[in-house]
Amino acid sequence: MLTSNVRHFAAVLLMGMAGLLAGATPALAAAPQHHDQAPGFYRLKVGDLEVTALYDGAGVFDLHWLNAKKATIDGVAKALREDPYLLDVADSGFLVNTGKQLILVDAGAGTWWGGPAFGRLENSLRSAGYTSDQVDLVLITHLHADHVGGLTTQDGQRVFPNAEVFVAKAESDFWLSPENAAKAPKDAQSFFQSAQAIAAPYVKAGKWHTFSGSEAIVDGMTIVPLPGHTPGHMGYEFSSKGQKILFWGDIFHAPRVQLKHPEVTAVFDIDQSAAAATRKRLLPRLAGEDIVIASPHGAFPSFARLHKDGNGYSWAPVVFADQWVDGSRAADGVDARELFMTTQGTRTQLTYTGN
Repeated sequence: MLTSNVRHFAAVLLMGMAGLLAGATPALAAAPQHHDQAPGFYRLKVGDLEVTALYDGAGVFDLHWLNAKKATIDGVAKALREDPYLLDVADSGFLVNTGKQLILVDAGAGTWWGGPAFGRLENSLRSAGYTSDQVDLVLITHLHADHVGGLTTQDGQRVFPNAEVFVAKAESDFWLSPENAAKAPKDAQSFFQSAQAIAAPYVKAGKWHTFSGSEAIVDGMTIVPLPGHTPGHMGYEFSSKGQKILFWGDIFHAPRVQLKHPEVTAVFDIDQSAAAATRKRLLPRLAGEDIVIASPHGAFPSFARLHKDGNGYSWAPVVFADQWVDGSRAADGVDARELFMTTQGTRTQLTYTGN
């Protein structure tokens, strides 16, 4: 009987102590939310080139900035009511590491365009493992502030102090001309003012260079004239080991609309007819080739391939991968683009069969 009572007492005591301990232990605090994202960069291998997309910011393209037939604009307006993210865009620059040089293609907006929504490119560059003073060359597609603002601070300091900047002569002559600025409409004055202020410290330092044709600026790179958006709008196509990537500037402003309707232009296109004609000439070639496109206003990380889709085109984004195999084929002869997924210990092979 004594043993039974002792056991009962011990059980009650333990239950009581457990209650005390439970009461003394505070509930775990709810995990705080984190409002920052992963660093804004993504690397891609193109032959022997390492290409890194650098995020500068994101915004929304205004419907009224599109030029098209009324029926097309009405259709876009209707689609926008159903999909409020239809006109979301990004602003990105791109870093090409050739193994010998660091080449930046466009520099983002900095503090010259878009307010606090933009200006993250330099931080993205640091997150990617580089510093601004390591950049050797900057290739500029055109001199709108959302592509060159990241070159210069508001107080006139060069963000890339060791870089030589290259821009088409027609582009430089147009935007840096005081005469053109004086004759420009009032709502276009800011474009001239920002271009001249951004270029000034590089011009003064002798680091501002222009080209007129197909000069050899970088080994393995071809200059691609893309007229219409601005007088000297240029693309840059890099090739390595049979693989290609084209940095095409502002061929598209609202990709999800203009892919479906390539004839749609933007109010920022200085020569609307030429801009549409450039797309009409360029897009069929790209859709027929295995070439990566770096599109600064495409959804980040801004790399994709183009495919024909009815009367328009479709955008095939490069799929995220955290590693790559050097060369076009792995050592065992398996296509380096094959993907492998591990699920519950079983390896499933997914083979990319595209050209």
